Amino acid sequence: MIGQPNRLGEQLVADGVITPDQLAEALSKQQTTGQRLGASLLDMGAVSTSSLVHALAKRLGVQGCVLRHGLIDPKIARCIPREEAERLVVLPMFKVRGELTVAMTEPQSVPTLDRLASLTGCQIRPVLALEDNLSEFQRKYLASEVTVDAFLASIEESDVRITENEAVDEGPVTDLDKMVDGSPVVNLVNLAILSALRDGASDIHIEPDRNATHIRYRIDGRLRELLAPPRGMHAAIVSRIKVIGRMDISERRLPQEGRVHLVADGREIDLRVSSMPTVLGEKIVIRLLDKSNLSFDLSVLGMAPDDQKEVEAMLHSPHGLVLVTGPTGSGKTTTLYSALDLLRSEEVNIVTVEDPVEYQLPQVNQIQVNDGVGLTFARTLRSTLRQDPDIIMVGEIRDEETARVAVQAALTGHLVLSTLHTNDCPGGVARLLDMCIEPYLITSAVLGFVAQRLARTICQACKTSYYPAPTLLESVGWGHRTNELFSKGEGCRQCHNTGFRGRLGIYEVMPLDSGIRKLINNGAKEGDLRDYLHRKGWRSLRDKALDVVERGDSMLEEVLRVTRSEGGEMPDAPAEAAAVATDPKRGRSAKTPATSVLAGD
Repeated sequence: MIGQPNRLGEQLVADGVITPDQLAEALSKQQTTGQRLGASLLDMGAVSTSSLVHALAKRLGVQGCVLRHGLIDPKIARCIPREEAERLVVLPMFKVRGELTVAMTEPQSVPTLDRLASLTGCQIRPVLALEDNLSEFQRKYLASEVTVDAFLASIEESDVRITENEAVDEGPVTDLDKMVDGSPVVNLVNLAILSALRDGASDIHIEPDRNATHIRYRIDGRLRELLAPPRGMHAAIVSRIKVIGRMDISERRLPQEGRVHLVADGREIDLRVSSMPTVLGEKIVIRLLDKSNLSFDLSVLGMAPDDQKEVEAMLHSPHGLVLVTGPTGSGKTTTLYSALDLLRSEEVNIVTVEDPVEYQLPQVNQIQVNDGVGLTFARTLRSTLRQDPDIIMVGEIRDEETARVAVQAALTGHLVLSTLHTNDCPGGVARLLDMCIEPYLITSAVLGFVAQRLARTICQACKTSYYPAPTLLESVGWGHRTNELFSKGEGCRQCHNTGFRGRLGIYEVMPLDSGIRKLINNGAKEGDLRDYLHRKGWRSLRDKALDVVERGDSMLEEVLRVTRSEGGEMPDAPAEAAAVATDPKRGRSAKTPATSVLAGD
């Protein structure tokens, strides 16, 4: 430990971490054992490791940390020889653009810092760690030959507790990890889940290849690879995930689905597991459902105040059909849950028909369809009408039968919410007509459409400025703004060098007014609806996307990427942005409202 014991003790007392009696007891124990004060306090249980590190780091004027997996890059950890790392009592953690972060017991030692800079050629950023903690991770990361099995076997399993606690079967909580305690495969699965949660991933993809198993995360809508364990581990990894998902481990020829409820980092998380046979083995996709990261506030999700007012007006109608449209992964389900959260109360009976139920909401009766036993959307919806509902949410309208039942429900005094897979609001009308829903039924039942996309937001930790390509500006009518700086993310460790962190919604709203109803009844085409809307000054997804760029929340290339299929043709964003130019007024110190990470579709 570092520092003079009495001064450390006085600081801990002053900070309210320990009491004067605990300090006196620790000092007395120190005289007997010869331990440092910090070690004595840890043995007594008077302080936690993190509290002690924080106090020591505060005294030294440096940053401190408790080492754990996920903070250390195994390749970077071995960038200096093991003997040198052990002699200097250091452990390299990670490197970002020539700056190497190193855990040290003596972060103020100039000779040690100079030696590290000489060995690595990097600028050294020292971080304080306790000696026992650092030595433990040196043993794990600095072995002469670190194999995947050996590395995984070192991971603590206490961080993840997987249970059997599904909504349909509230049985006793069972810790399945105890069945295979110490298995490297268990550790690998735990590592993948923990890292995904801490990185804010929405999905984990576990894919077989000829030479390895690839584990990739979907973060903010894009996939990136985490690690690639040996090919021989793939069958064991799949079996482990099937066990915790209560799937049939002997069935490898057919797709399966499962669900896992777990506690990780003190949070309760639901996982949806899907397996699919491929020519090289089974592929697993795990959807992570963390309600603590989900916002049901429409304004926080990115909806403009005027749009929110129109949506809320539709939601407070006594009956009718409200349809949310967009491609898969655009956040439609999140918007529906937000609407239900706004509407739920003791005075209304809300029933949902979903495939599957993603998040459980209080005061909402949620039904999961099961095609295998004949519990289809249409059949469940018909039965739901006999449950005296006030509000019905249908997860998705997929076919004519479901669409017709939903329309009839809206006409008979129920408020019905659902989704359609179309590009924009006018396309929703065309989709209903394709499903053979008569125009007069559409105009009588449908209150309006909401179309949406999810765009990645600029990382606030590395926000800077740049000049977009002139051709890109011209494509959106901004050819006169070629000398204007726009916001972008430069890329840093917090955003995995992508320049983006989090996503927000881009919405267009189309209530069915008398003019639109008249056009539909007269058999107008989709283009006629667009012309009418634009004559009224209606703002499309592209217009709303450009507002997001104006506010500095996202890049022009990004919003055009996610909205280019809206309405007519959209230009493809260039692969590379123009040269970056730093603007001190809009650089890293710029502050913009935080955006919420939205769930997928």
